[in-house]
Amino acid sequence: MTHDPLLHWFLPTGGDGRDPGGVTAVQGRTGAATRRPADIPYLTQVARAAEQAGFHSLLTPVGLGCVDPWILSSALAQHTDRIGFLVAFRAGFASPTLIAQQADAFRRFAGGRLALNVVTGGDPAEQRAYGDRLGHDDRYARTEEVMQVLRSLLEGRSVDHDGAHLRIEGARLTGPAVQHPIPLYFGGASPAAEEVAARQADVQLLWGEPPAAVAARVDRLRERARAAGRRVRFGLRLHVISRDTAAQAWSEADRILAGIDPEAVRVSQERFAAMDSTGQARMTALHGGDVDASRLTVAPNLWAGIGLVREGAGTALVGSHDEVAARLAEYGALGIDEFVLSGYPHLEEAYRVGEEVAPRLRALAGPAAAA
Repeated sequence: MTHDPLLHWFLPTGGDGRDPGGVTAVQGRTGAATRRPADIPYLTQVARAAEQAGFHSLLTPVGLGCVDPWILSSALAQHTDRIGFLVAFRAGFASPTLIAQQADAFRRFAGGRLALNVVTGGDPAEQRAYGDRLGHDDRYARTEEVMQVLRSLLEGRSVDHDGAHLRIEGARLTGPAVQHPIPLYFGGASPAAEEVAARQADVQLLWGEPPAAVAARVDRLRERARAAGRRVRFGLRLHVISRDTAAQAWSEADRILAGIDPEAVRVSQERFAAMDSTGQARMTALHGGDVDASRLTVAPNLWAGIGLVREGAGTALVGSHDEVAARLAEYGALGIDEFVLSGYPHLEEAYRVGEEVAPRLRALAGPAAAA
């Protein structure tokens, strides 16, 4: 790691609690995972905690089970001073011209505290709920066109675009706030997704896999970006169970596992198997739906138990504060520039990670950064 990494936190816009649960409305959620409603008073507490704990920005997710990220982020921006908002949007569901207008207005009124997380979508059932029936590779082709148009507009250029999925004529923003650049974050693990990332993403987001798998993806994506004449940064999405001692952290992981209903695991795994997301398949392969605790540690301090019921990011770093910081630093040495972290519940864990793990990680990054 040659610099202090950027640390982001996650906004639990579907509700919060001590236990993980489903992310989308398609999947459903347990009461234990949503004891704290996702209302403005509570999410303001999470946002302020993350801001006070030193996080760079807040990832605001998108999907059927999430409140609208634009409306929520706009509301929370009024209750915070410095923290940024990494606003997710589903590419192809709205005109990129409209998205550019929304983003430009947000950065204007929030002092530039905006980045965008471009989400293509990997669950056909959820896509159909939005009226989208494109196949996997076509969705990524459409996403690339959206990113091309969006970037041009946000950088103050007029756009005429005639593509396979979008036809845009004479689009432009009126007096765009170009002094506040908006980076495009992007996720996807399939070959189609990686090609889009190499050509269009500023930051490619990965889910937390064992270090060797992450290193292989970073090397491959870096080479593809280089071939396209670009440089891409890399971010890693992880949960964190960090405590004063390793024993305390693993005890918490055991508590979470003990509270997971086997029927919820079965239903979740059936749903995941029906998805066409390569990233989800990679997450599922780490545990295979096996609830045997001895098989859920898939790399040093990397625990796959959350992915038994939670789609998307399903791994957590579990250990003492020193151990968690050391594992993050190891990912940093592999080329990870940013981390999007979360923990249950998100309010208390924002303080814990920000106060205990972040300083240790910066200390580990310090010598390398000064070299």
